[in-house]
Amino acid sequence: MSKSHIRHELSKLETQLRKEIGELVGKNHLVLDNEQLNLCDIIEVLTQAKLCDEPLFMKLTKLDAAFCQLDIDLYGLCSDCENEIEPERLARDMLEQRCTNCADKYEHQHRQELRLTH
Repeated sequence: MSKSHIRHELSKLETQLRKEIGELVGKNHLVLDNEQLNLCDIIEVLTQAKLCDEPLFMKLTKLDAAFCQLDIDLYGLCSDCENEIEPERLARDMLEQRCTNCADKYEHQHRQELRLTH
């Protein structure tokens, strides 16, 4: 996939997420002009509103990371080991941040952390 095609697909996803943000904001009685704000600003507003546990919040942070990675020519590289993320993983989820091996390790560690904190 070319860089322009990836950017186009990420932009389509951003449009969809902004619609979902509107619904989330309305449901939580927040005032947010998400059409005028950039992703970082939206993430900040949602953080201040204590909505970090929302699945939409995680998608937004991953989308912001994907745009940043694309800008610095690191899109498609694992955020942990910096090896290439398998193309089939990226085809399933353009926001994927880890290769299969590192994702498995991350999930295992995250489950351990959850057990220790509960």
